[in-house]
Amino acid sequence: MQLHAIRLTIPQDGNLIIGQSHFIKTVEDIYEAIVNTSPHFRFGVAFNEASGDCLTRFDGNDDELKNVAIENATKVGAGHMFVVALRNGYPINVLGRIAAVPEVVNIYCATANPLELIVAETEQGRGILGVIDGSSPKGVENTDHVTARVQLLQKFGYKR
Repeated sequence: MQLHAIRLTIPQDGNLIIGQSHFIKTVEDIYEAIVNTSPHFRFGVAFNEASGDCLTRFDGNDDELKNVAIENATKVGAGHMFVVALRNGYPINVLGRIAAVPEVVNIYCATANPLELIVAETEQGRGILGVIDGSSPKGVENTDHVTARVQLLQKFGYKR
């Protein structure tokens, strides 16, 4: 078995959602979950089949983001994984809907941070073991940090 750390491409002013699913209908159902959450989202979704033709299936409403999703899914090369590249909204607004898609087994992360996936490769194929999302903590927040955090949440409309 070989282990790989695969750095993914984060779209400019966007986020990635990485997950695992189990059926070819994943692309259609994730598409519907996103557009039914907000018509303002711009996105691309890619899904790697793990049997049959073993193709990377894709859809979305933004060609650039479709290409980002395809590039990342292809780079990882793990079967039954999906990538959503998202703009004009935040993953927090759609994660519950994606998690509720019947084909979705797991969501590994949703981030705009630098991202690496730890992937195991065997003779059979590849699988995601985990993610490295952003950087390690550098300390514990103080009262100034708390104030800044609350102000940021207020700016985004999540806190009064």
